[in-house]
Amino acid sequence: MAAKVDSDKCIGCGACVDVCPLAAILLNDDTASVDDSVCVECGICVDVCSTGAISL
Repeated sequence: MAAKVDSDKCIGCGACVDVCPLAAILLNDDTASVDDSVCVECGICVDVCSTGAISL
């Protein structure tokens, strides 16, 4: 299991990319995506997402 990104809410700001301790989040076409094989569901990205686009 991994964090999920709602592409309709994601504005591509990169805040989640900057705080992910495992570099499990990338920006592709101005939308965040999570690498399921790396994400450990720490929730830091959820806390920094200003639009609520990321959930566990």
